[in-house]
Parts: sequence; C-alpha cells; structure tokens
Amino acid sequence: MQTAEKLSITLPAEMVRVIREKVGTGTYSSNSEVIREALRGWMEREQRLATLDAAIARGVADADTGRTQEIEAVREELKRRFES
Repeated sequence: MQTAEKLSITLPAEMVRVIREKVGTGTYSSNSEVIREALRGWMEREQRLATLDAAIARGVADADTGRTQEIEAVREELKRRFES
C-alpha cells in the first residue's frame, strides 16, 4: 500500500474556487480527492504524450533510413482494412 504525505500548496483563487465547487456539489468528497484526480489525469496525459513522442521518433528514424512506403499503397491498405 502506498503511504500518503501531506503537502501544503498555494493555488490561484480560481483554482481554489473550482476545487471547492466540486466538493460542494458532492462530485468529490474532499479537496484532496479533487487534486488526486487532477494529478492522475495529468500523469495519464504525460504517459500518452511520451508514447506518442516515441512513435514519432521511430517514424522519423524509419524515414531517415529509407524505410518508407508510397502513399498510394498505404491508402489502399487502409481502404482494405476499413472496408472489411
């Protein structure tokens, strides 16, 4: 089980308002829950971007070494895949 650590943070008034609104409407049970959910979303986004960056780097490396395909061949393959 993960251990928890208490942090003290300073946020702009607008962010505090949003957090309190979410807790006030019952969407979340505490300020901490709102922050944890926001951080989970941010961390997931960071992971997706890292995965995308890696895929782009692989594509650039392939292109640099001449591992490419003609666009018409790719279009035909996509048509076949999506028509099935």
